[in-house]
Amino acid sequence: MYLIDTNVISEQRKKNNANPGVNKFFENANLQGQELFISVISIGELRRGVELIRYRGDKLQAEKLEEWLTKIINEYTENILDFTETESQVWGRLRVPHHANALDKQIAATALTSGLILATRNIDDFVGTGVELLNPFENSSLK
Repeated sequence: MYLIDTNVISEQRKKNNANPGVNKFFENANLQGQELFISVISIGELRRGVELIRYRGDKLQAEKLEEWLTKIINEYTENILDFTETESQVWGRLRVPHHANALDKQIAATALTSGLILATRNIDDFVGTGVELLNPFENSSLK
């Protein structure tokens, strides 16, 4: 079972133009019946992206992204993981002594408390957290 980081779910949006490893990762997960999860933190990051585009005045692109985000939320509705008191305790521990990448550490805390492998391109942001990692941009093989 995998927790999908924001950059992986965003890459999948490109469909046929997406990184081949990412496409293969999702294809393999589907074929093997692997459950895929996303974090409410990623939903927030995606929402921020939509709102930045809207704020910049590109209403057409913002509407396309809004539709895509709604689709993601609907597809993953049963597999969106909350950030609760349990995750916040783990997150607080992960921030010491390395306080950088606060949102990534929230995602790492979610993966750790849920026993999930984190699929991300940003491997370096999660080093030292103890979370098991897979970079589908380089390796689409499921563990």
